[in-house]
Amino acid sequence: MGFISRLFGREAKKVTYSEEFDTWFVNRTAKSGSTVTWDTALDVPTVIACVRAVADGVAQVPLQVMKETDGGHGSVPDPTHPLYPVLFRQPNEWQTSFAMRETMIFHLMLTGDAFFFKVLVRGKVKGLIPLEPGHVSIVRNDDYSLTYTITGANGQTMAVPQDLVWHIRGPSWNTWLGMDATKRAREAIGLAMATEATQGELHANGMQMSGVLSSDQKIGPDKYKELQAWIAAQVGGANKHKPLVLDSGLEWSNRSMTGVDAQHLETRKFQIEEICRAFKVFPQMVGHSDKTSTFASAESFFDAHIKHTLLPWCERIEASINSDLLGEDAKNGYCAKFDLWALERGSTKDRSEYFVKALGAGGTPAWMTQDEVRAKEGLNPMGGEAAVLPKPTNVAPNGATPPKEKE
Repeated sequence: MGFISRLFGREAKKVTYSEEFDTWFVNRTAKSGSTVTWDTALDVPTVIACVRAVADGVAQVPLQVMKETDGGHGSVPDPTHPLYPVLFRQPNEWQTSFAMRETMIFHLMLTGDAFFFKVLVRGKVKGLIPLEPGHVSIVRNDDYSLTYTITGANGQTMAVPQDLVWHIRGPSWNTWLGMDATKRAREAIGLAMATEATQGELHANGMQMSGVLSSDQKIGPDKYKELQAWIAAQVGGANKHKPLVLDSGLEWSNRSMTGVDAQHLETRKFQIEEICRAFKVFPQMVGHSDKTSTFASAESFFDAHIKHTLLPWCERIEASINSDLLGEDAKNGYCAKFDLWALERGSTKDRSEYFVKALGAGGTPAWMTQDEVRAKEGLNPMGGEAAVLPKPTNVAPNGATPPKEKE
């Protein structure tokens, strides 16, 4: 027995997970009666808006392989590394890097796991083939290694070892599988689905629910069906706002509530916030705001979205790349890095003030060169003096701040 077995005093048992089994046999019906899976959840606008808010942010920034500098004081991109073009440009024949990361986030946020088959050439990753989570089942072996069984498009299955699959996990309880967000948040998502369906039915019936049609005459089954079809034709479609004319002693008693009385709109607004909480996305990022939100506070919301929503996902993906794709190269100073500067930079005025200080204006030591500033703005380097840290300006010869000139 291995170390794990000795630690617990008994042999570990194999554990199997299949998302197909989970989809068909695990209860995914919410109390509202809606069946919630990753597929049905995408029909809820708030869910797809939350996922896109994260997917767009992670996919649109550069993802590069970095190499530690000789002095160990920072790192620079290394386009010569075999993994660099896979992550930065094209992981396979039909996807760009943007599309791959977009799909990755969709899988991670909705199912908790994202899988890619590694295309290895001489032990180096030269390509990544995306796998649908529903087509992958996992067995945790006695030694706590993982075996993946992949179901292909032709229905055939293939068992592959752990070192051939790049498995990115979302937040996990058991450490080897990500938690399924749509299953954990099925009540909130299911209520949103049910409320939207009810609202649609109310509109289809002129915002009126069912009433009571009474008569002192006996109505048989055939007459009942005929009467029901006639009424449906009179109140449906273009006739739903026209008065209903009845004869033969029939009387209509209204037993309805309007959509406002049922507070459907308030419920739908609350469900937007509830789903956003489940996916850890600020409601403002999906187009939902209250009276306290203003244009002045928009920048703060965007900064919070980057720091509290996007950055944890980026850190998770970077760590997974370093561990599963770079392997031994990670020990030799290589790492993967998202460049979030494009998302973090503010307005032209704010950037100008930041760069002025970074270049040493006002007597503070410079911490950026002109070429580094140009790179942040997407401009080519100039070299020469532009690649050297400038000396602080507005500083007296003895290092003191010069006195202000008299007006």
